[in-house]
Amino acid sequence: MKILDPVRRRLAQHEYRVLLTSLASGLPAVITSLAILWYGDSYPPKVQWTLTVLILGCWWGFSAGVRERVASPLRTLSNLLEAMREGDYSIRARGARGEDALAEVMQQVNAMGATLRAQRLGALEATTLLRKVMEEINVAVFAFDAEHRLRLVNRAGVRLLALPAERLLGLKAGDLGLADCLEGEASQTRQRTFPGGAGRWGINRASFREGGLPHQLLVVTDLTRPLREEELQAWQRIVRVLGHELNNSLTPIKSIAGSLESMVSRDALPEDWQEDMKRGLAIIATRSEALSRFMGAYARLAKLPRPQFASVEVKALVRRVASLETRMQVVVEEGPGMTVQGDSDQLEQLLINLVRNAVDAAREAGGGVRVRWDRLPGNLRVVVEDEGPGLSNTANLFVPFFTTKPGGSGIGLVLCRQIAEAHGGSLTLQNREGARGCQARLLLPL
Repeated sequence: MKILDPVRRRLAQHEYRVLLTSLASGLPAVITSLAILWYGDSYPPKVQWTLTVLILGCWWGFSAGVRERVASPLRTLSNLLEAMREGDYSIRARGARGEDALAEVMQQVNAMGATLRAQRLGALEATTLLRKVMEEINVAVFAFDAEHRLRLVNRAGVRLLALPAERLLGLKAGDLGLADCLEGEASQTRQRTFPGGAGRWGINRASFREGGLPHQLLVVTDLTRPLREEELQAWQRIVRVLGHELNNSLTPIKSIAGSLESMVSRDALPEDWQEDMKRGLAIIATRSEALSRFMGAYARLAKLPRPQFASVEVKALVRRVASLETRMQVVVEEGPGMTVQGDSDQLEQLLINLVRNAVDAAREAGGGVRVRWDRLPGNLRVVVEDEGPGLSNTANLFVPFFTTKPGGSGIGLVLCRQIAEAHGGSLTLQNREGARGCQARLLLPL
């Protein structure tokens, strides 16, 4: 109410000025009438005084009416604005019907009240939904002000810190053991122990403003269970692949070894027992060698070293890889002069594998192979295209030990993708649109 006192004082001053203006507008007529009444033809004193009182009363009454006519709508508007400021949007102004200027003002004020009421209702519903979501999600959410004092925490955050929300709010991040989470990279993964649990946690931080002041939003996610599930699935895939390959090799070895054992245990050996022995031992040696190659390929896949980053000139790298292919001429389409940060040996091995696969596919269909590169926003793109039969199964391209080529190991594309991802890039393979063959796209950050 104190805020509106100056407004009301100004409104009273406005009413006073309106009254004075109304009185001034009628003053010439009143003076003229009184002059004629008192100084004109002789009128009885009783008539003079009666008419004088009547003229002055009408003058004052009409002036006061004008003042009230002007001030009353302004008081209504003042009350409406005060109600809106207090958050009451249910009050509506009367006299909003008509086509005059005052009616239009009342209509606009009523419309503004309805709009503010709808907006407040929407904001309340959105806030209620947000609070409900924050309470139900299994992710700890904290909000800190500029002084690193906790201003907001959800139910998961309370469980993580093992204290009631009433005791947590207002404490500094250092007192809660979260000071280090507000520093460093905005997104990170850490092994931490909190009062509510220990494990591996994903920590994400973002900034926002409330009331014009900077705040920080901290989200702490428990990664222990998802990582354990991924680890279990990885072990299951490894065991399945190893078991499959071992059975493929050990089953014939066991069968042939049993046959050879039963043959040599006979009292009378057959005449061709030496040939059978050599043939059986050769099969055992072949399967053992295949098993050895498989284990070597698996060890190679699991022991890919970290890339040693240095400046790599793209043009020289692509031309060197293309020149290593002797089975057919690989067409190199010139691109812009560019350099990237990466491991030259690993990137060369990646491109060699892609070009070799493209040549294998192109030779089946009598087509060619092209390599080109260009610049994308923030990335280098290298494209290897072939005119082969295309991809028939794209779902298992990057599954370890899956191959469609006779004698293939099934680790070439897996190694290529690991090298690309180790450099912060990506590798995709897809059939060419509107043309025969396949297209491999390598993206590396500049």
